[in-house]
Order: sequence, then C-alpha cells, then structure tokens
Amino acid sequence: MGYQLLTTAILTLHFGYLAYLAVGGFLAWRWPRTIWLHVAAAAWGVLLVAADLTCPLTAAEHWSRRQAGQVGFDVGFIDRYLAGVIYPEQYGWLARLVLASLVAVSWIGAFRAVRRPDRVRAVRRPDRVRAVRRPDRVRAVRPRRRRSSLR
Repeated sequence: MGYQLLTTAILTLHFGYLAYLAVGGFLAWRWPRTIWLHVAAAAWGVLLVAADLTCPLTAAEHWSRRQAGQVGFDVGFIDRYLAGVIYPEQYGWLARLVLASLVAVSWIGAFRAVRRPDRVRAVRRPDRVRAVRRPDRVRAVRPRRRRSSLR
C-alpha cells in the first residue's frame, strides 16, 4: 500500500512538473522572480530530450511500481501517459514544437511585464519619495522642498 501511494505521488509530481513547464512562464507575468525557476525547469526538460536521458522521476516510478508488486514499464512517462492520449503518437515532434512555442511566448510576455514603464517600483525611502499615478504612466517623484526664508 505504501509503495502504491509513493507511485501515485511520483506520478502527481511528474504531471505537475509538465504542467509547470507548459504554463510556468505565464505565472512569471504575475510573479516575475519565478522566471528563474521556470528557466531551470525548461533547461532540464531540454536536456532530457536532447541527450535522450531518463528522467529521475520515471526511474523512481518504475522502482516504486516494482516494490509494490506491479510490472515496471519499458517506456517513459510521456510515452506512457501522454503520447496517444493527449496527442497522436506520430505528432510527438509537433507537441514538442507547440510546447517550445508556448514557453517562448510566455518568456517574451514575462520580459515585457517586467520592463513595462507603468510598473510601480519598490522605493527604498518611502518617507522621501512618493508614487504619483498618472493615466499614461507611473513614476516616482521627490516631494518639493520648502525654501528657507533665511537666505
């Protein structure tokens, strides 16, 4: 029973990784600092595909299945659960191209979201600088200093 739960947890983690790989760049539009986590996830995915490596999660799934008394599979996670289910097997190259395009679009959007001129920046000294919102842009301005009458 314990190894079956472990297998389920590994499968859930694997599906989560693939979902994050597909939409993680779009999450960076809202939380820009997460783009680096997505870059690392995408680099790992490209390395696995380009070098034809076995994912450690796939190896862990096969191990936990054997420990649970089930038969391990000869194919990887994507070949077993996605190819032929989500997309036809003969269009694997197209699925990879669509995923790469989706990641590229999300990264371009994340870059543009960070570089937007109307984005409010953090201010180090809030007592000396105030944010002024204008319809066309947002910028930080310094408050006017009072002129001394003793000159």
